[in-house]
Amino acid sequence: MYTTRYAIHPNDFKKQTTQAIRDNFLIDDLFTNDKIKLIYTLYDRFIVGGAVPASKALSLEPVDALKADFFLERRELGVINIGDTASVMADGNEYTLDHKEALYIGRGVKEVTFHPAKSGTACFYFNSAPAHASYPIRKVALADAPTVELGSQENANHRVIRKLLVNGVIQTCQLQMGLTELKPGSIWNTMPAHTHDRRMEVYLYFNVPDSQTVCHFMGEPQETRHVWMRNKEATISPPWSIHSGAGTANYSFIWSMAGENLDYDDMDKVLPTDLR
Repeated sequence: MYTTRYAIHPNDFKKQTTQAIRDNFLIDDLFTNDKIKLIYTLYDRFIVGGAVPASKALSLEPVDALKADFFLERRELGVINIGDTASVMADGNEYTLDHKEALYIGRGVKEVTFHPAKSGTACFYFNSAPAHASYPIRKVALADAPTVELGSQENANHRVIRKLLVNGVIQTCQLQMGLTELKPGSIWNTMPAHTHDRRMEVYLYFNVPDSQTVCHFMGEPQETRHVWMRNKEATISPPWSIHSGAGTANYSFIWSMAGENLDYDDMDKVLPTDLR
């Protein structure tokens, strides 16, 4: 099951209503029991996916848009487990992922299957991008990920960034994924904000309490808009857009990128006082 999201010019974005922005950028129904759901974006041909194998294993099949014999014929895949401990099978090899652990699967792997958790509920978030080479399958545990602590309690942005599937940890063609966890009492992420015309990005917000929400800010720095988001919802960020959020409680989010380069620090920073 998949839908397509088309690229939007920033001049058109300025004129969109709240509902149009939500229709074009918000992904609010990614996780459904016993289904794999995909959003095929025309930003760097990036795919956003969710798999919830509640009572049966789920196989990742090619969709019409790929015109491929199997899903990873010309693609790479990154998976992060946001549920209970469960496994992913890749060409007959089993990889068990604990909560927040990641798995990279390179181009050419023909069979990928998501399996139910032995206890609790399995919930896999994954991204895929076109790949020019084949790199080895690699599991990345939280202990393997470079960790950066940024911000402060005083500025309400004290957070821990875990670089899971990034250059320097594993080899990928263009896909990068990691997660950021906000400390209690902190609500702001990615502030000061930035853009990067060389890469698009997707944010998946999770661990958002049921009664709380996150306001995600996007748009050109001098033409910002916002999207209100709930738990396990994602938003697409075009290369020309900032991507920042503030929650009514602390939360976690997964950031994913693809595009021109693998330089994590390639950012065009924007001062808070320059935002409009």
